[in-house]
Amino acid sequence: MKYFHLIWAALFRRKTRTILTLVSIIAAFLLFGMLDAVRTSFNQAGQSANGAQRLQTGSKLSFIQTLPQSLEAQIQQVPGVKMVTYANWFGGAYQDPHNQVFSFAVEPNYIDLYPEIDVSAAERKAFDDTRTGILVGEKLAKRFNWKVGDKIPLQSTIFPNRQGSKNWTFDVVGILHSKDKKAGGFFDQMLLLHWKYFDETTPFNRGQVGWYVTRVTDVNQADRVAKAIDALSANSDHETRTQTEQAATANWMKQLADIGLIVGSIMGAVFFTLLLLSGNTMMQAVRERTSELAVLKTIGFSNRSVLGIVLAESVLLLVLGGVIGLGFAALIVPAVSAGSGGMLNLPSVGANSWILGLVLMIAIGLLVGALPALRAMRLNIVDALAGR
Repeated sequence: MKYFHLIWAALFRRKTRTILTLVSIIAAFLLFGMLDAVRTSFNQAGQSANGAQRLQTGSKLSFIQTLPQSLEAQIQQVPGVKMVTYANWFGGAYQDPHNQVFSFAVEPNYIDLYPEIDVSAAERKAFDDTRTGILVGEKLAKRFNWKVGDKIPLQSTIFPNRQGSKNWTFDVVGILHSKDKKAGGFFDQMLLLHWKYFDETTPFNRGQVGWYVTRVTDVNQADRVAKAIDALSANSDHETRTQTEQAATANWMKQLADIGLIVGSIMGAVFFTLLLLSGNTMMQAVRERTSELAVLKTIGFSNRSVLGIVLAESVLLLVLGGVIGLGFAALIVPAVSAGSGGMLNLPSVGANSWILGLVLMIAIGLLVGALPALRAMRLNIVDALAGR
């Protein structure tokens, strides 16, 4: 630390170049912090305590392949199964195809398997008694200014009705509230309609189910129950794959996009570019100070001291920019979550992200500073002072 003032002065010898390099480092670690939050958010999907008690059964072939409704009664008979329900993806959009909403056609007992969802008894009864009734998530209702009693039109991006039109009309009979705030980004944005009304109204379903949700009596027996459920349809034309809710969610997302691969590829490209940029900055900085480094050696600085000073300058540059970048990410991520109205539920930049970020800062700093530091250490005093 006794050489810190010397390292700081050398770092900002060329202020414009250093500041521009710092801006690049800040941007890289800001992106790192935000993308790591996205990755963590997807990894945490379905990890709630309630989610651990649920299994999802879908087609083994593809998540868009449907299953026969008759499978429900067979699943209910499997030892260890407490309750079964099913649902179909409706693919609803409000007013504009770009205003997509999480809309599902569900069996009446669907809510019973999700204690994270809170709906009043009166609204639950209204939903059961109203064929065209829908339950709407709290934040979704606020987003479109819906309230109980409204009659709203929805477009299905997938299913037409009997008239061949994809325009459907529903009655808002209740508002869903999320008890689990971590999962609120999903449940508060959800819209539930009656599966029976959906099945009878569209000619393209005909008693088919998108997926089954099973609640098990004992979490420790979930693997055995999953295998037993899949055995029901083995070697049939509708073979199934039963997974935990977390695994099913992750598998569904991977069929849409491999989030881990995308995040890793982006960050790899960003840090490779950062490596070249900061490495070039350090090479230029040492090259410009050749005579100054020779003077340091002349007045008694050892080769190791010169090596340490240059490496410390490189690491300081990366740590300074990286900490500022991650700090900005820590401020921006909650704002992005709040601004999305619950559509995005990104975790804050936690200790793991900070630790990984600091390791990357130090590693990149040492890597880009290694070559110029070695050159400075091996500097010949006479040649350096002579400008050779």
